[in-house]
This record gives sequence, C-alpha cells and structure tokens, in this order.
Amino acid sequence: MEIDPVWLAVGFLGQALFSMRFIVQWLSSERKKRSVVPLSFWYLSIAGGATLFAYAIHRSDPVFILGQGAGLFIYARNLHLIHRRPAPGAD
Repeated sequence: MEIDPVWLAVGFLGQALFSMRFIVQWLSSERKKRSVVPLSFWYLSIAGGATLFAYAIHRSDPVFILGQGAGLFIYARNLHLIHRRPAPGAD
C-alpha cells in the first residue's frame, strides 16, 4: 500500500493535537496543585479526534473509525454540558 504524504501528515497532525490535550491537562493541574480538566482539553480532543477520524475514514479502518467516532460524541457532549451550565452566581 502506497502512503500518501498528505494523509500521513494529516494523521500525524491529528495525533499531535490529541496528545497535546494531555500536556495541557497536566500543566493546568500542576499550576493549580490539583487535578483539573481545562476547557482547552475538550477543544483539543475535538480537533485531534476529528482529524484522526478523517484519517481513519481515508484508511477505511473500521476499528479506528468506531473508536474516534465514539470519542467525538463524548467530547462534544462534554462541551455541550460545559457551555449550557449557568455562569457562577447567575441564579
């Protein structure tokens, strides 16, 4: 199978975005001295997951497609829950 360099770059970009979310979460937790999941974690999850999902579709890999597709649903749901909650003190 010949590897298209553009799609290979897309795959590596998706993996880099997806991996950056762990670095962001780790640095945020270190800064606050407790475990936190910053909003940017979820945006990096969506960006990396969507890029890897596109790559998986290109590769026609059903295992990879299912895994990334399910993850995208979970990341989107978390962002929805975060954005629909009322602002602190807005009762």
